Amino acid sequence: MLDQVGARLRAARQAKGLTLDDVATRAGMSASTLSRLESGKRQASLELLLPVTRQLGIRIDDLVRDDAPDPRVRRPALRRGGVVIAPLTLENSPVTTYKITYPPVPEPPDLRVHDGFEWLFVLSGQLRLRLGAQDLVLGPGEAAEFDTRTPHAMSAAGAEPVEVLSIFNTEGERMHTHGQTD
Repeated sequence: MLDQVGARLRAARQAKGLTLDDVATRAGMSASTLSRLESGKRQASLELLLPVTRQLGIRIDDLVRDDAPDPRVRRPALRRGGVVIAPLTLENSPVTTYKITYPPVPEPPDLRVHDGFEWLFVLSGQLRLRLGAQDLVLGPGEAAEFDTRTPHAMSAAGAEPVEVLSIFNTEGERMHTHGQTD
């Protein structure tokens, strides 16, 4: 983490199009000292970093941040009424995305309404989307988006399951993923 401070300092300076002399003069140090900081030949201290970060408009936290966390999503799939909801994003992701598999059902589910917004894309199979007075069938490669305050229901159309990629805002995600699992 600390071994990256110099490289991150240099990258921030170069991203702003500033020279060593520009930043060093404004920060009250020599260009040589700044160069040694950036190359890791001079140990970084708050006394040296504070004036430089002020001139660059960055925080010290930007220089010492952790490397990227493990990006793999290792959240278990949820099962609700035969529907399999597999998370494709990390738990605290700003966007929530799921692969949802709807099994064939003898009767379509009841229409429901809740706060939120949903975007979906059919990966395989046929999706029956009941949205208000509309009764639509979407095939692979088709997409839809809608306000979930409109009465809606989704199920497989026909005898085969349908796989859908669904993206929800916070309210829509809560409705689809919280509740009793089976």
